[in-house]
Amino acid sequence: MFVVSLHYLVDLSEVDQHIPAHIDYLNLNYERGNFLASGRKEPRTGGVILATAPSRDLLDEILADDPFFVAGIASYEITEFVPTMFSPGLRHLENL
Repeated sequence: MFVVSLHYLVDLSEVDQHIPAHIDYLNLNYERGNFLASGRKEPRTGGVILATAPSRDLLDEILADDPFFVAGIASYEITEFVPTMFSPGLRHLENL
């Protein structure tokens, strides 16, 4: 599992121009089972994606298709982690 932390590199007015394409990209990766959760940071300096891509290499390929990456408006910090404990509502994630 991976935590992807996005940091905007440009003014929010430029980020906002790419939001519709970014949402389409997110929806596609939810459908493919690559993402579990996503949302913006507060204050709005970027976003966070909880990803379940099978490998870091594949995650890098997936992120390379993000319109934010393609436009050069966000940087990405990726942390891989192996969850060992879950709340009862998230136990279904143990086998991912």
